Amino acid sequence: MNNLLRIGSFLALFAALCTTGAHADEAQSLASRIDAQIAQPRFAGARWGIAVISLDSGRTLYAHDGDHLYQTASTAKLFTAALALSEIGADYRIPTRLLAADHVRNGVLDGPLILYGMGDPTLGADRATVDWAEHMAQQVAARGIRTVKGGLVADDSYFASPAMGSGWEATDLQSWFAVPSSALSVQENQVDVTVTPGAEGRPAIVALDPAGAVPEVANRIVTSARGVRNDINLYRAPGDRTLYAFGSIAVRSPMQRFKLASFDPALFAGEQLRTALARHGVTLQGGVRALHWPQDGAALRDDAKLIAEVQSPPVAEILQRGLKRSQNLYLQNLLLIAGVRAQATAMQGPAPPAGFLTTENWGMRGMRQLLEQMGLPPGSTVIEEGTGLSRRDLSTPNAMARLLSFLAAQSYASVLFDALPLAGVDGTLQWRMRDTPANNNLRAKTGSMSLVHCLAGYVTTAGGERLAFAIMLNNYDPPAGAPGASRDIDAIAEMLAGLRAEAPLPEKAVAAQPAN
Repeated sequence: MNNLLRIGSFLALFAALCTTGAHADEAQSLASRIDAQIAQPRFAGARWGIAVISLDSGRTLYAHDGDHLYQTASTAKLFTAALALSEIGADYRIPTRLLAADHVRNGVLDGPLILYGMGDPTLGADRATVDWAEHMAQQVAARGIRTVKGGLVADDSYFASPAMGSGWEATDLQSWFAVPSSALSVQENQVDVTVTPGAEGRPAIVALDPAGAVPEVANRIVTSARGVRNDINLYRAPGDRTLYAFGSIAVRSPMQRFKLASFDPALFAGEQLRTALARHGVTLQGGVRALHWPQDGAALRDDAKLIAEVQSPPVAEILQRGLKRSQNLYLQNLLLIAGVRAQATAMQGPAPPAGFLTTENWGMRGMRQLLEQMGLPPGSTVIEEGTGLSRRDLSTPNAMARLLSFLAAQSYASVLFDALPLAGVDGTLQWRMRDTPANNNLRAKTGSMSLVHCLAGYVTTAGGERLAFAIMLNNYDPPAGAPGASRDIDAIAEMLAGLRAEAPLPEKAVAAQPAN
């Protein structure tokens, strides 16, 4: 019997060693193939950084320049996601409140209504909040209020920060991807602009949806002769209430569509609520005004009571929409909400910090503390806002892969996993890696801006091993005739998905194998 046990143990150990050998051979083959991919002459002036970690064994399967800093682009959203799930929680719903002093006599409110935003980025853009203004107006009317003497104050001072993230470029601020980050956001702070030709020689038609999201339009677009190349230009300087439209559009051309940032989300939300109140027979005396940081609305709110409230979807859903679509507003607002919480916690401590920090600074302070808890080396990440839109957001590939390994071990791991784009199926990976082993398997955050191309996430190999990976390509502009940079990155991800050798059994598991 003892001989049988020894033979069984030897056979189990021999099989494990063979598996380990096969795995080592495949890992060596993987390294050779990745090395060949990134050593092509067209990458001579570029920088590749790659880290691949097994979630099952903790081993590093592949690394290239893993400890040097790279621009992250939108893969930086993974750090914000970690902070949001850790500090805010997946189930939290963000309120938007309507407040007023308790001075109502004969249907007259002697004072203002205060529309107080607390960071919901989905207001008016989610099925649960699309009719938010209507719901609030109904609740006001139900309280018997018919006249508001103090007008309506649209207050977004919950965030004590500028409306743009640190490091955002001024030339981006009119664009849909760099909308203002406001505690009182509405319809994702975007405006759709359509340009339709008129009669030849006459002005074109410029329309906004939602109307009023930009207060003024200076339309100088003319309708040119048929067949003339369209030349449409849209410009709004940061902080300017006027959108300038100039150039030409050919007669009988199809409508042209563009997306831009809205002018003042809080003010626009207030105008939407005023319209809804009028439909319910409530008259505002004093109009609508916006209150922004560094203005202080605390005195207005001190004696105010809750009149109406709407709530966002859970943070888990907000995170999913933000990561699938790489929606900057959603992640920046989540960072700022975490910043509000970090500040409140610090101020209740035994030694509150002196001096002023913006809400964004508080959020970054909370993120640095979380990264320290993860054991990431100082200097391995330099993140300064929540979206990756700043070119000063940096991380090493190893730090990014270790972040993913940490998240995979948390109680909220499935929330993050489900929020990531799925290759070939949805989000920013919907059309990538189809008909490959990564299809409906790899889940990862994309990141791209001029000369920066990244992918970081999870994949299960053909042999069943779960991997976390970070692939970063910086300083690369594909030459004429070359594949797009995303195709080069996908080629490496597909190699990971196609690995066939099974992970070797841990030593303790080998010793415990029964004899047969």
